[in-house]
Amino acid sequence: MKPSTKLISAFAVDGTLSRHIKQFRPRDEQFAMAQAVEQAIVQQGQLVIEAGTGTGKTFAYLVPAMLSGKKTIISTGSKNLQDQLFNRDLPTIQKALGYSGKLALLKGRANYLCLERLDKLIAEGVLGDKSVLASLAVVRKWQTSTANGDLSECAALPEDSPILPQLTSTSESCLGSDCPNYTDCYVSKARKKALEADLVVVNHHLFCADMAVKENGFGELIPEAKVIIFDEAHQLPDIASQYFGQAISSRQLYDLCRDITLCYRTEVKDLKQLGTAADHLQKIVQDFRLMMGEGNQRGNLRTFFADPNVQRSVQSLQENLEFVHDVVKLALGRSQTLDSIFERIQTIQAQFKRILDTSITGYCYWFETFNRQFALHLTPLTVADKFGQQLQNQQAGWIFTSATLEVGGNFDFFCERMGIKNSQQKVLASPFDYPKQSLFCVPRFLPGSNHKQTLGRLGEMLLPVIEANQGRCFLLCTSYVMMRGLAEYLREHSSLSVLLQGEMGKGKLLQKFTEESHSVLVATSSFWEGVDVRGDALSLVIIDKLPFVSPDEPLLKARIEDCRLKGGDPFNQVQLPTAVISLKQGVGRLIRDVTDRGAVIICDSRLVMRPYGATFLKSLPNAARTRDLNRVIKFLQQA
Repeated sequence: MKPSTKLISAFAVDGTLSRHIKQFRPRDEQFAMAQAVEQAIVQQGQLVIEAGTGTGKTFAYLVPAMLSGKKTIISTGSKNLQDQLFNRDLPTIQKALGYSGKLALLKGRANYLCLERLDKLIAEGVLGDKSVLASLAVVRKWQTSTANGDLSECAALPEDSPILPQLTSTSESCLGSDCPNYTDCYVSKARKKALEADLVVVNHHLFCADMAVKENGFGELIPEAKVIIFDEAHQLPDIASQYFGQAISSRQLYDLCRDITLCYRTEVKDLKQLGTAADHLQKIVQDFRLMMGEGNQRGNLRTFFADPNVQRSVQSLQENLEFVHDVVKLALGRSQTLDSIFERIQTIQAQFKRILDTSITGYCYWFETFNRQFALHLTPLTVADKFGQQLQNQQAGWIFTSATLEVGGNFDFFCERMGIKNSQQKVLASPFDYPKQSLFCVPRFLPGSNHKQTLGRLGEMLLPVIEANQGRCFLLCTSYVMMRGLAEYLREHSSLSVLLQGEMGKGKLLQKFTEESHSVLVATSSFWEGVDVRGDALSLVIIDKLPFVSPDEPLLKARIEDCRLKGGDPFNQVQLPTAVISLKQGVGRLIRDVTDRGAVIICDSRLVMRPYGATFLKSLPNAARTRDLNRVIKFLQQA
């Protein structure tokens, strides 16, 4: 199928985009992607496309979507990209093309201020918690001027402010049209705007939540769309599996207790038993977390529930939930909030019952603990049937794109996980000149991974390269132990500024890294993707090990077992593809622009010693290669 005249004139050397956007330069790969997207839209087909860094994929899918004039949903992997698309890329293209359609940004309800909860917090004085009263004053001042109630726009409120969860509603706690503030509700307004818009920007979490539960309002949006585009699509299978499963978390239970207490203190002050029941349930939830042990853990619920101590704690939690249920039942009809709380308790009880029945196959039953919190999960091993059904039922152009989708030259791993059966598939190489711009090194004489002195020897080996480069380095680790150990080694043996993940927020760390010369950022998984540092600030990326997920990780373990039962090869079909995609993301942090230059060091000899190393290498950019760290130093020191 030939590209349309409109598309050709948009991307031409002297075309619409070149004339209206100052820094726009036509790229062959970008136009090839735009053509493929246009074809999928016209034919209402499915397109899976990997576009390497620098392709300009955002313009490549936005332009044909806008030119089509069809109702479009664009779903991103992160709220950061969502904001960037809506606030920067969309207005630029809209202006250039003279697009007259309506645009809307829709986030999950946890991003919007809930006026009902704000009123209650003001009335109660944040349950006597004086430490957050200053934050409440900040929010009240901001609320008088905000048009959309998106709390991320309240710059004076820290991202991790403890008041945030108290200012937003959940699908369980929302009163819907019964709420006294319904007419002014920010969530309701955002959804109405999205329904009326021609192009809506959402994120994967919101899209999947809607597919799974069909919340009122947004549930009407997906069926209307004729073009559905997923950017950062490699994240979609894992996010979707969260929403087609079930979970009970301590956060959910604490929110319930807090809302009951708030309702007792502001609406049904005579029902003292309500406050007592909520306080007692909160204590039982805290006891349950203590019983689970210290530290961050993940484990199998089937094994966990077999322990007699756990059984007693589970019974106690169920009994206390039942008691709270009975107390709330006594006051039904006296308060809309309380009626809503009653339904929430019943939902939690049903979820609990479902998670306790570990006999159903096709699911992974697992738990996690982090800080003072816990969560019990029931996650399907695949979403292929449910997502595949949606693709089949809805006549639309479905586009899945990312810089990391193929593994070893094909898309089988991604397509099988998503239930995609009849798609057009395309790999577009990055326009960057990797052989000239970058050097890739797997050093010789690496310490064995089981060696007691691995950490010290690795630090000793890497330090001369990091110092020769004057920092300007990301050191990406596959474990917290290695991350902390290498950061400690560098701080002890070097005068460089060593920034460590967890010592401050992600945004502040990145800002400090780009502003301070001679910095080394030592981090784990959250910095392997979605981080964009251009120019001289970053010219060296070091990865400690191939990012294979531990086979003891509950979800992976369940997928491995499921693959084995079906007669498959778990290593080649599950573990290897996951690790390849993660490694591609980590390596992708280095070259972000045509002027960038630098080296990637991967400290894992399996890349060159094991047969599967070829699969990794085939999926990585075609940079120049070496095994000599001295050559890396020379390369980095060349102007």
